[in-house]
Amino acid sequence: MSSKISWIDNLRGIACLMVVMIHTTTWYVTNAQSISHVNWDIANILNSASRVSVPLFFMISGFLFFGERSAQPRHFIRIASCLLFYSAIALLYISLFTSINAGLSLKNLLQKPVFYHLWFFFAIIVIYLLSPLIQVKNVSGKMLLALMVVIGIVANPNTVSQKIDGFEWLPVNLYINGDTFYYVLYGLLGRAIGMMTTQKRGMNWLCAAAFMVGVFIISRGTLHELQWRGNFADTWYLYCGPMVFICAVALLTLVKNTLNNRPLPVLGFISRHSLGIYGFHALVIHALRTRGVELKSWPLLDIVWIFTATLAVSLLLSMLLQKIDTRRFVS
Repeated sequence: MSSKISWIDNLRGIACLMVVMIHTTTWYVTNAQSISHVNWDIANILNSASRVSVPLFFMISGFLFFGERSAQPRHFIRIASCLLFYSAIALLYISLFTSINAGLSLKNLLQKPVFYHLWFFFAIIVIYLLSPLIQVKNVSGKMLLALMVVIGIVANPNTVSQKIDGFEWLPVNLYINGDTFYYVLYGLLGRAIGMMTTQKRGMNWLCAAAFMVGVFIISRGTLHELQWRGNFADTWYLYCGPMVFICAVALLTLVKNTLNNRPLPVLGFISRHSLGIYGFHALVIHALRTRGVELKSWPLLDIVWIFTATLAVSLLLSMLLQKIDTRRFVS
């Protein structure tokens, strides 16, 4: 179990950094008319490479809870505490520093998150709720690959429609609807791949190549959407889209195979504070962007600055919170 925990810690640290990168580059990818093509493309590639972060979090949860052990009452208490605590922090921030209607946000608390990034706490509850009913079996690599091809690509409703003379051959309609199906599927795959022997000849090169090709397709697909629509569209960015699906599976397998001995110091540290970083980072980025503490005249430098400042402030807040929250209910 110690080796498995090591790759999980490293993967969680990577996923946390990627989440911060997504929200750091969001302004640039959604405002292509305000920056040069080169700067937009760099931001697009960074964002494309980071789209796997959320699927990875679901896969980690699935690995932990879709096996012999399932979510216990303390886990539900913790996730509910996190949702309430970070919603309260967001409400306080909204009330004091923005013109957003805090009352309306509070009124709709159970229907939509107070601040956009808090949606994840709602979604992960589904994994916890289903965990007592699910125990993933050992499955062969060929069977798992076939499942991923069919559900992840061929029958994925997010696959871009493909037609020949009006005949639509992709995606095949298997009546798969809703993102939650794929969040649960990510959890199932996290457990299945986690139990599987993946140290095979050429596997790491194959996974690295699949990840890079997937990122390339996501970024080029997003560029194509921008060019023909005249505006940004997240068609290729979707967490449940086929290319993100492939990239998530590839990166999880690659990290499991290569970072399985011990938690790397930086990634292990980030992993231990991932909950606090996630809870605080969106508020920090919003504050930096809306208060003009940014360097938009130099986009690449600005990305480095916003990412670094957000990570540093979020880490500091997480460390302070852990000093108070000794039982780790929200940190």
